[in-house]
Amino acid sequence: MIGLVRGVAVRSALVAAVLALVGFGTADAHPHVWVTSTSELVYAPDGTFTGVRHSWAFDDMFTAYAIQGIEPKQKGVYTRDDLAPLAQTNVESLKEFAYFTFAKAGGKKQKFGEPVDYYLSYKDSVLTLHFFLPLKTPVKSNELSVEVFDPSYFIDFSFVEKNPVGLVGAPPGCTVSFQRPNDGTATAQRMSEDNFLSGDNSNYGAMFANKIAVTCP
Repeated sequence: MIGLVRGVAVRSALVAAVLALVGFGTADAHPHVWVTSTSELVYAPDGTFTGVRHSWAFDDMFTAYAIQGIEPKQKGVYTRDDLAPLAQTNVESLKEFAYFTFAKAGGKKQKFGEPVDYYLSYKDSVLTLHFFLPLKTPVKSNELSVEVFDPSYFIDFSFVEKNPVGLVGAPPGCTVSFQRPNDGTATAQRMSEDNFLSGDNSNYGAMFANKIAVTCP
């Protein structure tokens, strides 16, 4: 791993990619990477919750650095095949950081398996990582909550304005609500890298969690 941020250990799969590809050696404050997300909560025909399908669009600076060194067959056009090695690197590293996705069913924490059906797409100078994150054990519950955030706040996750979260195959009568984090960006911007190195800020990003709640009859 190269380009470690002033000696800070890698905090996420995307951080790993950033550090390897970008090398933010002189970054001043968190966050360093911005992701715009859409997510779907997927259910099986028997009404069990099976996992989350994410689409994560990266900021233009990360995108520009990430595609450096990739030689597409057609100039300026990056296909799934061209981006497959980078996609694999990202998803294989996600496990160490809980995939930035935290679920509870009936108040009990749930564990996810390894991402499947993953790929990167490139459109309008933006890289987007698509993948399905399955639960290790599908669960049936009247109350489900999912939070998306980076505990270290190295990466800022926000959701699209229109239709940020969807339900796929959910039982009749299930409703979903979505809560965006409070705007604490100004505070975060004032926190230098030294602030994060000087104390236990390992779960600082929880302040910026995107919260999804599903209620079923």
